[in-house]
Amino acid sequence: MTAPVLWRDLRRYTAARVGLGRVGNGLPTAAHLDFQEAHAQARDAVWSTLDVPVLRDALGAQVVASAAPDRRAYLLRPDLGRRLAEGVPLTPRPGCFAIVVADGLCATGVQAQAPALVTALTEGLHQAGWDVAPPVIATQARVAIGDAIGQALGAAMVAVLIGERPGLSALDSMGIYLTHAPRPGRRDAERNCISNIRPGGLSVAEAAAKLLWLVAAARGLGATGVALKDEQPALPLLEG
Repeated sequence: MTAPVLWRDLRRYTAARVGLGRVGNGLPTAAHLDFQEAHAQARDAVWSTLDVPVLRDALGAQVVASAAPDRRAYLLRPDLGRRLAEGVPLTPRPGCFAIVVADGLCATGVQAQAPALVTALTEGLHQAGWDVAPPVIATQARVAIGDAIGQALGAAMVAVLIGERPGLSALDSMGIYLTHAPRPGRRDAERNCISNIRPGGLSVAEAAAKLLWLVAAARGLGATGVALKDEQPALPLLEG
């Protein structure tokens, strides 16, 4: 017979809170305190900010802001984070591919991973024949701000690299949202998303390869979102 898998054995393979044990009807004190600490860290991460000068210099990027005047307004008014602040100048570059780097709901992963990902994407897009506009850093930004930026640039597509909502085991996760023919009013169903880009999840190299595949497919289809199915050949989980 196969030996039963114990809950504590599963903890070797996941950061999820499994096999924590119990004391009576409750958790052990150590597990309870660990949960409270992780919850507090996740709440703090929502207030994290980009080191804009460092990121701007690393990317050679232009910096814009959303219509949210501060972090509190950003969190309370999601609609403001989807719009550009008034009077933001962006030089049109018709037909380009636009890359937006946004803080989102957790800036930590964006700060750490965006430079390498932007470099990989830019190289791959150039090889595919795209005119890639200089990156745009957007602060107090939601995903849909890419629509306004893309429209202002006249971009054929926009990729928004943005901090994802922090969880109890991941405070550094970044996502990418790809939109064809960006313009305000695009729905989430018209985008493709790649998520969980972080050291413990999808690597920068894997994310870049996935996005470049989606871009090529979207270019041929003339659409993103539910119309574009991710049929990229899967790599084997185990080798050898």
